[in-house]
Amino acid sequence: MAVVSVVSLDGSTYNKDNSFMRGAFYTMIETSKRAKKAAELKHSTDVHTNCAQAVLLAYQDKLGKSTEELRALGSAFGGGMGGMDATCGALTGAAVVLGLLDKSGKPAKTVMNEILQEFKEKAGATICRDLKGVGTGKMLCSCDDCVRLAVLGLEKHLG
Repeated sequence: MAVVSVVSLDGSTYNKDNSFMRGAFYTMIETSKRAKKAAELKHSTDVHTNCAQAVLLAYQDKLGKSTEELRALGSAFGGGMGGMDATCGALTGAAVVLGLLDKSGKPAKTVMNEILQEFKEKAGATICRDLKGVGTGKMLCSCDDCVRLAVLGLEKHLG
């Protein structure tokens, strides 16, 4: 079940009725238990977890793969696919999860395009560099929020 929380770009969560926000930029984003877990994975391990790995590890219970295997699968997507100049790592991790778990009968490419378009609508971009504001100084979406949005897109399409 999804709930709406106020989440700052640094990942801090506040209640909707919190009237004093200290002037920081906040955005309303939908979240779920699995999406929250994915964002927490970015910060809760002794080993650095990139965005792709966080999405993959959030689905470990359904994928039946070891932590080591999932970390290896997502290792090349830190800072986006092949670096910040390409697709967000959270989206690439979502594509791997989708390929392994989708039973919709629709081509995975079609479903992933739907997830990608929904992500772009909510986050403002799909390229890591653009999401992080490299060159513009204006961050569109934090890594934590990218991970949450990617998982939410998967949940919507995987059921």
